[in-house]
Amino acid sequence: MKKPFFRFTVLIVLFLGFSLHAQDFSHVDSKVGAYPDSFSSLDKFADRINADFTKDDEKGRAIFTWVAHHVVYDIGKYGVNERPVGFSYRTEAEKLEKLKELNEDLAKRTLKTQKGVCQGYCALFVAIAERTGLEAVIIPGTSKSHIAHIGDGPGAKDHAWNAVKINGEWKLLDLTWGAGTATGSPLRFEYNFNDSYFFTNPDIFFLNHFPDEKKWLLTDKTENDFAGLPLYFGNYHKGKYELLSPQQGMITDRRANTLLFKIRNIKPQDTVVYAFSKSKQFKLVKPVFNDNIAEFKVPLEAGSNGYLMLYINEKSVLAYRINRG
Repeated sequence: MKKPFFRFTVLIVLFLGFSLHAQDFSHVDSKVGAYPDSFSSLDKFADRINADFTKDDEKGRAIFTWVAHHVVYDIGKYGVNERPVGFSYRTEAEKLEKLKELNEDLAKRTLKTQKGVCQGYCALFVAIAERTGLEAVIIPGTSKSHIAHIGDGPGAKDHAWNAVKINGEWKLLDLTWGAGTATGSPLRFEYNFNDSYFFTNPDIFFLNHFPDEKKWLLTDKTENDFAGLPLYFGNYHKGKYELLSPQQGMITDRRANTLLFKIRNIKPQDTVVYAFSKSKQFKLVKPVFNDNIAEFKVPLEAGSNGYLMLYINEKSVLAYRINRG
């Protein structure tokens, strides 16, 4: 199995998060770690999973783990949407059948080349899931993955992810963001396995995903809620932090002199730093702890418009857009 890489990135487009599930899948990951680095066909991949696992959640995890470790994001197609091309059809059944064929072809190509963009990851997951008896779908939608997205509502239609039905309940996952990160200049992909977007709590998944079909939110959040979010970097989710305030991503109050941060799960030994995009100066803060909640203030100086970045242990975790007129 390819080994993941871990490194600090300030702006991360393919970033990760953590899922609020208590189940331990280490036994699945360990067994999948002994799988070959490639499979000659979709059927052989699925047969191996069917031979090793009987529970639906373990099958879904096995697919997620192997694909995330062996399919590289195709940087050459960065920003390219691989949704199926247009085609003609006479009935809804014919439409669905053609879509299935196109996604099947994409899944085969992704497995063979072991590279793709989000649609390829999604198609491969569905193809293997169905061969292991699971019901799975591809969900197109909008991501919040860059500081420029702060304040924007859904509508970009720039990403895709999956849902899989486990014991009658739909579970959300994002294999693209589970595989690694795009970083550096020139842009390159680095494996960085993280199961944080596997069976993610819908309220957490929503922080960076808004589906074209709202039924796939699996929560009661709205477009306005999505637009109002700060940018949650993957390191925020990976660190299992919980932002209590400020929860609005756009800071517009001219009267505000400071921002009061309250974040759960920061440790006393953690290093907390912030920087404004205009000054580009990193400033250390010393949180005050109340139980498991860290509290600290960030002063808003004149001319502090732009972006505010928050780092924990030299890793970007949150970003805000400051526009106080």
